[in-house]
Amino acid sequence: MAEVDRAQIIITVDGTPVIALEGDTLLTALLLAGSQLRLNEFDKKIRAGFCLMGACQDCRVWTETGDELRACSTPVSSGLRIVTAEVPWTSQ
Repeated sequence: MAEVDRAQIIITVDGTPVIALEGDTLLTALLLAGSQLRLNEFDKKIRAGFCLMGACQDCRVWTETGDELRACSTPVSSGLRIVTAEVPWTSQ
C-alpha cells in the first residue's frame, strides 16, 4: 500500500540521497531505504535498532559534522546529512 498523505523529504545517508516521509524517524527512513541501519563499530555486524525508544543507543548515527543522533527518536528533516559508519571524531 503506497503512502500518499505525507510530503516526501530528501535526506542524505553516507553521501546518497534517501527519500523519507514527513513524520518518519531516521530509523524508519533508513530501514525502508535498505536492509540495515548501520554496522556495529566493534564487531562490524549488521545493526537495525534494538529497544526502539532511545535507551540502548544501538541505533546511533552521526551528522556529517559529528553530532550523534539516535535514529529511533530523531525525526527526519529536509537537508539532513548523516553517516552510519564510525567516523574519526568517535574514536578519540
